[in-house]
Amino acid sequence: MVGSTHEALHRIFQKEPGLLTKALRQVLSLPFPEPRSFAALNVDLTEAQPVERRVDTLLRAETEEGTYLLVVESQGKIDDRKRGSWPYYLSYLYEKYRCEPVLIVITQSSATAKWAAQPIQLGFPGWESLTVRPLVLGPDNVPVIADKRQAESDVSLAALSAMTHGRGPRAAAILESLAAALKTIDRDSAAVLVQFVDSCLADSRAKQMWRDLMTDIQYFWRHELAEQVREEGREEGREEGREEGRQEGRREGREQGWAEAKAETVLQILQWRGIPVSFAVRERVKTCTDLDQLELWAQRAVHVTDAVDLFAEE
Repeated sequence: MVGSTHEALHRIFQKEPGLLTKALRQVLSLPFPEPRSFAALNVDLTEAQPVERRVDTLLRAETEEGTYLLVVESQGKIDDRKRGSWPYYLSYLYEKYRCEPVLIVITQSSATAKWAAQPIQLGFPGWESLTVRPLVLGPDNVPVIADKRQAESDVSLAALSAMTHGRGPRAAAILESLAAALKTIDRDSAAVLVQFVDSCLADSRAKQMWRDLMTDIQYFWRHELAEQVREEGREEGREEGREEGRQEGRREGREQGWAEAKAETVLQILQWRGIPVSFAVRERVKTCTDLDQLELWAQRAVHVTDAVDLFAEE
């Protein structure tokens, strides 16, 4: 199944792009123009330099009033690093595609929604060079669809309601209404929505209830599209793990390089001062990876009269 809540919350808009603009109009009361078409774009925002930056979902919406890039970020918690990355994403995308980017944040947390909705202002106070105003979809504004007929009238919006409110007190009514509504649409679409909802139900009781409701519709769990979504989720999780590994490797590589350079500095200071360095001292300095320790030895190397005095207090 889909690997995480994070994936499901934004990937539903890849499956149902019209749901995104519908949410902007109905939930946020934003007069966003009706798109003529959608096109999924490459989410990789990597520069030529070896620094990878990726948005969660990126869609191009063609409308009568112009072309827009819809940048969807699934946000699980407050993260002040977004103060830098979100403005970067929008600036980069505008420079690359030369059309207007619109940042949309989707979350299950009211606290995170409140934080994300605050404008990001960069520059001199009162004369900001850049202001970013995210549009936020969360439990405080996504409608609670707990009525069967309402769910049947808009199944994708009902699924978003379940994904957003799945941990709340009305989860049971929402899930029951959605389960009934899924039977009214084509099985291909329903199979994918089932997986998205399942991934977003963090509450164990709500998740078990959902799976019990789906026992009458076991076809969805075996459907090839559902399996495709599960595999995509697993691959996305593996890619995130590989990226974390690459970042950790680069960090360790940089630290190792700094340690080697600092160790060489310690030995050069002793050499310049004409202090003999034994093999044991040289090996101890060169194999040290503690930057703080190497810095202390470099300071001592300026004053000692014997190389072994580098380690005198140890």
